[in-house]
Amino acid sequence: MKMKFNGLLLAFLLCIGVSCTEETQDQSVYEVNQNAVQVEDALLQVVNEHRTSLGFNALEFSPVAYEYANAHNDYMIAKGDLSHDHFSSRASNIASETNAEYVSENVAKDYPSAQEAFEGWLNSPNHRKTMEGEFTHTAVSVKVDEAGNYFYTQLFFR
Repeated sequence: MKMKFNGLLLAFLLCIGVSCTEETQDQSVYEVNQNAVQVEDALLQVVNEHRTSLGFNALEFSPVAYEYANAHNDYMIAKGDLSHDHFSSRASNIASETNAEYVSENVAKDYPSAQEAFEGWLNSPNHRKTMEGEFTHTAVSVKVDEAGNYFYTQLFFR
């Protein structure tokens, strides 16, 4: 009986350990918010200008990454806050659809212009490292919630 109990306890602990380490993919449907296309274009331009001024390549726009960036902004707006929730699912999907070997993202909120969002990322060592990283493709989504707050997601991959 003791051996059976220990076996069940081990199986239970394994199940708990596995369930805590895997990220579930978000299957929820969120309201689709309006894109601030001019801000998106301006941010992509300023990021590429910054990269080329440092001798890095300009990043090519990816429609696949744009789809995932838009969905993540809708998620953050529904949640009401910034997050990198479900990033590993986004990265895995982008990789499988584009053969990307590495994916990263920057998110931001409440910057009223592309230039201010860029400067916020530039002044953050981790965000700056991503913007200046060894990537070939990107997409920027900027969406506005009902209160007029801007949400930014930029995905990068190579």
